[in-house]
Amino acid sequence: MSSTLYRMAFAFLVCARVCTATPPPGAPASVAAPPATENDQRLAKYFERETADIAGKCLTDVKSLDDWKAKRELYRQQLAEMLGLWPMPPRTDLKVVVTGTTQTPEFTVERLYYQSMPGLYVTANLYIPRDLKAPAPAILYVCGHSKKETGIIYGSKDHYQHHAAWFARNGYVCMIIDTLELGEVPGATHHGTNSLELWQWFSRGYTPAGVEAWNGIRALDYLCSRPEVDANRIGMTGRSGGGAYTWWTAALDERVKVAVPVSGMTDLQNYVVDGCIEGHCDCMFMVNTYRWDFPQVAALLAPRPLLIANNDKDWIFPLDGVFRLHDKVRNIYRLYGAEKNLGLLITEGPHKDTQDIQVPAFRWFNRFLKQEEGPIDKVAVPMLKGPELKAMPEVPKDEINSKIWESFVPTAPPPEVPQSAEAWKKQRDGWMAQLKEKSFAGWPSEQRQVAGFNVIGPSIFEGVTFEAWDIRSEAGVVQLYLVDGENSKHNEVTLKVADEAGWRRFLAMARVGFEGELKNKVHEALPPADRAGFDQLKKFVLSTHTAVAWYAPRGIGADAWDSDAKKQRHIRRRFPLLGQTLDGMRVWDVRAAIGHVKVMKAGFGAERDVRLTIAAQDSMAGVALYASLYEPGVTRLNLLNLPRSHREGPDLLNVLKFMDLPAAVAMAAERSKVTLYQSQPEGWDYPAEAAKKLAWPADRFKLAPAKDWPGP
Repeated sequence: MSSTLYRMAFAFLVCARVCTATPPPGAPASVAAPPATENDQRLAKYFERETADIAGKCLTDVKSLDDWKAKRELYRQQLAEMLGLWPMPPRTDLKVVVTGTTQTPEFTVERLYYQSMPGLYVTANLYIPRDLKAPAPAILYVCGHSKKETGIIYGSKDHYQHHAAWFARNGYVCMIIDTLELGEVPGATHHGTNSLELWQWFSRGYTPAGVEAWNGIRALDYLCSRPEVDANRIGMTGRSGGGAYTWWTAALDERVKVAVPVSGMTDLQNYVVDGCIEGHCDCMFMVNTYRWDFPQVAALLAPRPLLIANNDKDWIFPLDGVFRLHDKVRNIYRLYGAEKNLGLLITEGPHKDTQDIQVPAFRWFNRFLKQEEGPIDKVAVPMLKGPELKAMPEVPKDEINSKIWESFVPTAPPPEVPQSAEAWKKQRDGWMAQLKEKSFAGWPSEQRQVAGFNVIGPSIFEGVTFEAWDIRSEAGVVQLYLVDGENSKHNEVTLKVADEAGWRRFLAMARVGFEGELKNKVHEALPPADRAGFDQLKKFVLSTHTAVAWYAPRGIGADAWDSDAKKQRHIRRRFPLLGQTLDGMRVWDVRAAIGHVKVMKAGFGAERDVRLTIAAQDSMAGVALYASLYEPGVTRLNLLNLPRSHREGPDLLNVLKFMDLPAAVAMAAERSKVTLYQSQPEGWDYPAEAAKKLAWPADRFKLAPAKDWPGP
């Protein structure tokens, strides 16, 4: 199927538990896509450009084996960081509890659970062949997103038991572990951004992929401690989600000597451009801080034996991406002279655990862990009942599984108030460096044009002028609207950074006098005219000699994308795969708007000192706040109900690892006058105390009631 057809199909194939096996019943193989709006087309081209840029750089700087070896450990550390595992958590006591055993003629199953960190429980089964004479090769089997719906939680290890049983019947010790979401401890989730609106995961730098990788690493610790296991002959496999966890764990931990990830990874082209992200939950992705394409993950397994296995009709891991991934990884294996250790297995079928894909995987392990090449004479079949595999009699009261995202990646402690200008400079410069490297690395280069704008107007109504400015951000052409008093002698320009509600309020006011101009630029239904709001705006610009510029960054107002809630969610999820967040790129957009307002100021008369105020509210206040840190010439920030923490927004990649919004307010107050108009004034001690300690002017930071928010 072509990439175009994939895009058409994936747009419609979104289901509630998206990492499970198949498209919704009755879903067509391909469907005609609805006509895309101009905004949607522009967004699609943006994603194509960004994806192509990252893909084009993937592993291209590796020219020799020495090149690769020089970079490999840095890459491994970066991957660990993008999974929330750098620095690595302490290897605390696993506190393994074996709750029972099940005997069969060919193997014994131990029912057990362990704590990969205190309170993080992993339920598992350990299959041990009967009558072992010496330590045996071992397999860590990691489950995917399937379970049997029985009313009792047996974990995903019940659904995948046939794999573990086959390994044990053929002389392997096999440990099979449940997923975080589908283990015996209920309440944990892989779907924080996919369905639960937990956008703060991006700000935390959290992904459940990291938890799954860590649980796998600790399972390897346990396997290596067992006397039945030859620790030099450990393999790892799993399918779907388990295929992804095989990639993560084996890339980080070289104790995995042989790996067979089944239907668990493709490349950015498929995920972002072709829409496969809409078929996946969050555990399939790292937080892509360093802007990797996925072959870079796979390359970290070289030169260990690796079989990449996939079905040819897998709608969430399409063949074209799997082929591209394999091709780039093969180049690294060639540098080692180890092409025989890399295999590509494509079998017929959908995203399903078929016998056709199982048998070659078993042969691969036999070849490299047992040096056996004979035929497979036993097939994988389930042999036990759920109660014989249930490991945990009851859910422990101290479990942290259900809220692991709140603690897995440590957040920065509250900052200490600097005691000197030198201490402040060190603190501030450290935050700015972290923002550049960890939060805003997805920004384009600083070389950008602000002169390529087009002005439409002015139109005049009741002494108020109205202009529409077409301005360029890296996302494309968007509009900035300037409302002014006719023949005013400007003292100030206020840039209003609008969220969707603010944008609608602006349209309602502007419609009173400039409906025709709006209809020429705004391709949406206008709200009812707000005469009282227009009168307030008119009074403000005429009495204060202040021009007001309204600007809505990408995805809002005239630049809005597909209004379907699911589509909006999956658009937002794409940005972190590009090393960005939507809000982080909106910060860039506001920087572009500030640059254009500076051009406007020059037109107002260079002989006058025209001040620039930025005004915004709620989460968009945080966007405007960060933009002000990068643009000189901002006189004042008027921020209404700025969230007290990035836990509430805006979402900036990794930011909570090193700072939070009070620190950003302090940095802004060093440069500009900052007034926070808050309904709840608590939580802003740090900028107040820093300003006092550093003897900044008294008007640099103020708190005021929300009701005092200045117009318009």
